Amino acid sequence: MNFFHSLQIAFDNLRANKLRSALTMLGIIIGVSAVIMMVAILQGASSHITKEFEKFGSNLIIVAYAPNEEERKHQTRHIDGLKNEDVDAIREQCGLIRGLSPEMPMGSPKLKYAGRDMDATGTGVEPDYERMRNVEVVSGRFLSEEDERTWAKVCVIGDKVREQLFLKADPVGKDIELNGLSLTVIGVLAPKGQTFEGDADKQVFVPLTTVQKRLIGSDIVGVIYAEPVDFAHINAAKDEVWQLLMRRYDNLPGWKVDSFDTLIDSINQVLLVFTILLGSIAGLALLVGGIGIMNIMLVTVTERTKEIGLRKAIGAKRRDILLQFLIEAATVSGFGGFTGVVLGTGTAYLVGYITRFIPQLINERTGERGLTMYVPFSVIIGAFLFSALVGMFFGIYPAIRASRLDPIEALRHE
Repeated sequence: MNFFHSLQIAFDNLRANKLRSALTMLGIIIGVSAVIMMVAILQGASSHITKEFEKFGSNLIIVAYAPNEEERKHQTRHIDGLKNEDVDAIREQCGLIRGLSPEMPMGSPKLKYAGRDMDATGTGVEPDYERMRNVEVVSGRFLSEEDERTWAKVCVIGDKVREQLFLKADPVGKDIELNGLSLTVIGVLAPKGQTFEGDADKQVFVPLTTVQKRLIGSDIVGVIYAEPVDFAHINAAKDEVWQLLMRRYDNLPGWKVDSFDTLIDSINQVLLVFTILLGSIAGLALLVGGIGIMNIMLVTVTERTKEIGLRKAIGAKRRDILLQFLIEAATVSGFGGFTGVVLGTGTAYLVGYITRFIPQLINERTGERGLTMYVPFSVIIGAFLFSALVGMFFGIYPAIRASRLDPIEALRHE
């Protein structure tokens, strides 16, 4: 008896006992569906988080001075943070860094224009910010080296700032007030939507030197975003910046040199823990389904004892009987796995589609709607194969029992 003949017999048995087969497969179907939906949600979340970080520019290194309480206790000297001279030192001495974007957050300044006002997110930046942080100017221009050199009283605004302060008027060339300082709008950014830093469309960018000289009276820099020469050297570039700061400040604790890829990896590690946890719960359904398959296969062996005896009497070997019942068990679980994959994938994408119409899950700025669902093809194949293996594993004992039946005793069985 060859494999395909055994497979045909297995499908014939499924068709002959439709209700029993469906109930047997139910545990497998539920388990595989649960795994698929869980993966769709978590993979979708991972994909969404990655896209959020990509809005800031890829492969960036974050340099900041942020000591915790323990580090402050062991400090031998106290500093306010990064300064312009640190930015210059990194530019001149770190050969693995090709671009820098020092920034000075201003909190939430009040913007005013023509009797209208709003709270925005203000940041002092340099011209390289435009390229490194993936911002797009749709009207006017971004900040220039000349603006930086002259402490120019100019700014670039986000799309919501344009909308709320200027309504439908062109803001370029008009003056707004930021915490009492009059600034000329020289550019408007394209809509970007929500990011993990907040609403990117409520931002206003001012030359870094303007913030330092005209607003805070200090050359302090809040954070530096550094771009390595290439992604392959990002870890070496981080080490280079770290060692430079250690030399400059005599191993002063509190410096943070990290990168977006490390943050993404950390988040993905958390999602992986949830995947394993939820996968274990879903695996219980597969276990129950496997036990159900074993139980039904034992019943099948009893029902077909005479058939087994007849096959052995006409020359069937033990391995033929063993293979027959293993194939039948794998067919039941494999078909259940296939049904679970279809049901789970369909349900996941249906939920994703339905959430597109929930107002709270619609980003009007970027056009993004609903929850992101993603099911990798490898997971679909893996779930199907695993379900078939579950059937084979739990079908081993019934198959061995069938193959060991004595043909004479089997033929006498009533």
